[in-house]
Amino acid sequence: MKRLWSGLLPNSSSRSKPRPRPARRATHTLLRLAGRKGGPASEVANLLRLLETYLEPEQVEEVYRAYEFAATAHSGQQRLSGEPYIHHPLAVAKILASMRLDHQSIVAAILHDVIEDTPTAKQQLAEEFGEEVAELVDGVSKLTQVQFESKAEAQAENFRKMMLAMVRDIRVILIKLADRLHNMRTLGALRPDKRRRIARETLEIYAPIANRLGMNSMRVELQDHGFAALYPRRYRVLSREMRKARGNRREIVRKIETTIAERIRQEGLEGEVMGREKHLYSIYQKMVQKRLSFREVFDVYAFRIIVDSVDTCYRMLGIVHSLYKPVPGRFKDYIAIPKANGYQSLHTVLFSPYGVPIEIQIRTVDMHKVAEAGIASHWLYKSGSDGSPAQHHAREWLRELLELQQNAGNSMEFLEHVKVDLFPDEVYVFSPKGEILVLPRGATAVDYAYAVHTDVGNSCVAAKIDNRLMPLNTRLLNGQTVEIITAPGALPNPAWLDYVVTGKARSTIRAYLKGLRHDEAIALGRRLLDKSLLPYSISCDQLSERRLERLLEELGLSTLDELLAEIGLGRRMAPIVARSLAGRLAGSEESHSIPGALPLAIRGTEGMVVTYAKCCYPIPGDPILGFISAGRGLVVHTANCNNINEFKNNPEKWIDIQWGDGIEGCFPVELRLDVVNQRGVLATIAAAISEQEANIENVDMEERDGRHSALLFTVSVRDRRHLATIMRRLRRIDNVIRIVRKQS
Repeated sequence: MKRLWSGLLPNSSSRSKPRPRPARRATHTLLRLAGRKGGPASEVANLLRLLETYLEPEQVEEVYRAYEFAATAHSGQQRLSGEPYIHHPLAVAKILASMRLDHQSIVAAILHDVIEDTPTAKQQLAEEFGEEVAELVDGVSKLTQVQFESKAEAQAENFRKMMLAMVRDIRVILIKLADRLHNMRTLGALRPDKRRRIARETLEIYAPIANRLGMNSMRVELQDHGFAALYPRRYRVLSREMRKARGNRREIVRKIETTIAERIRQEGLEGEVMGREKHLYSIYQKMVQKRLSFREVFDVYAFRIIVDSVDTCYRMLGIVHSLYKPVPGRFKDYIAIPKANGYQSLHTVLFSPYGVPIEIQIRTVDMHKVAEAGIASHWLYKSGSDGSPAQHHAREWLRELLELQQNAGNSMEFLEHVKVDLFPDEVYVFSPKGEILVLPRGATAVDYAYAVHTDVGNSCVAAKIDNRLMPLNTRLLNGQTVEIITAPGALPNPAWLDYVVTGKARSTIRAYLKGLRHDEAIALGRRLLDKSLLPYSISCDQLSERRLERLLEELGLSTLDELLAEIGLGRRMAPIVARSLAGRLAGSEESHSIPGALPLAIRGTEGMVVTYAKCCYPIPGDPILGFISAGRGLVVHTANCNNINEFKNNPEKWIDIQWGDGIEGCFPVELRLDVVNQRGVLATIAAAISEQEANIENVDMEERDGRHSALLFTVSVRDRRHLATIMRRLRRIDNVIRIVRKQS
């Protein structure tokens, strides 16, 4: 873990050193640039002046040397706007300099495109500016040398690479956010379709990342630029309406500000009161989500009160509540329970004398700094403590990212899980020991279990919510106390994927199921191949190693398990593989139904690689036939299923199967009952089915006329004998006219 976090907050003692260069004072550089006006020279002079306010002269000189290197590397390149390309990295560096980031971040910002857009290699940057700067630049650079099947896959893989680089060093994402911010400021030069694509990506990924890191100012600007580019007409209309409404509000805002400030003085406290305006994108989102008009959203007056201490925050809350009546249920204490990004403040909504609600945020000066700058407040305000809420929550999120990456099957899946975590409308719940956990709204007891620990999630069987036993799919509410009940032999359930909402829970369950499916596919593949090898009087265990190696090389596989998994998942035909292993021609047209071969026995314990067709619902006792389906493995049909006709053109995919001995589990079957439509008939039928120890999975009803109805039951049974017992019992019910097993 020490290595993982070594880059989160720079430590001068661990920095790799660039090779020594002749020292030149930054002031000399500025003198050289002072006479030049306009163009990159003027921009770099402004940047250096800003850097001199907080960096050492030698560090400023290093930044200028990076500028010279980048200007040479990008020489002749232009942006679509027509200006020299070097303007862009200088602008990115200036954004980071305004956050007072360390000089290595500024150097990396100036160089951030040289690996991607010029012939410069990472090793060259390491020699010139040190290994740490080279790693930062590489983390921001896209994977330009790798070919992907689609643009979406390429973007997802680039995102995955950047996020993992961010786990090693948080400054990677700060550079990328600054890069994206300047690109959004200059988006007008691009084609409309490209503008929309970049704007959508910004709103879906980069603005939420800025929010997750607590960087509110950057989030707001990214969202407003993205909104303007993605929905230009809506942006123009809302902007115009906002300008019109602003004049009418000015007097009311001034009066409320004066009233609150006067009451604060009367109580002998100090605090800065300021009216704040909601930014356009948040207004638009609220209009869409709550189906409100612009007037309904904009007629909420928002104020912020900045005070000196946490104690004063709560005293100030009492003052405003005594001044105006609070709206019930609209008070939130983010000081005692910070948001997932470390944000702290008291929020309350009051009834004003002007007939409109007043939103008030109360926070300390330090909380305000962290709320605006988030993780960047470490550099901006020299708040160096690793224990600040923004840094603590950033660390926690980065740990989760690493775990998501380890469980994700590919970059597209990783991106999907991260997106889930980037939109956490939070709910706060308590452990039995009183510890607070923050989860996305809509999270279930399973999400909570995985948030506690992966092993707790994998082995959970039930949950106690406020000391009441509840199912695992129960959605959690603010303030509930949750206790997870586990069992040693319990395993993740595929059905959990239908209702979990956190990226961690989803990725962990999927990773487990993939491993389980792979093991089951290998086991089924071995049985299928053994059956196909039986006529040749050999088995998988007796295969010649040399012959097996030749076949694997021919098929492009590395191990026997890979081959068996391919067979089990239906991607390769066992009879063809068996003929090839037996020394006969692969791909022969010879039938796979070799005389003397015994049908494959189905026991009901094969797991996810054997599925039972829903067109005919085969159950033990039915004559059955197997069809090999790519990706699904073996699909079992009844021998008289009408859909078998579709497979007659692919006889090589059929396989003779039969029910084995000692079959375990229950199998769904559909029953159709024609009944007299009288009160209580459904309850009577359900009770009769339950008496026969069968579970009802689904019920549908078709009304034939006013007097009769058709009920369709999906019932789990053990075998044909169990089904026959259920049907005999149902026929004895007076209101049941007819009962049939429904098959294709």
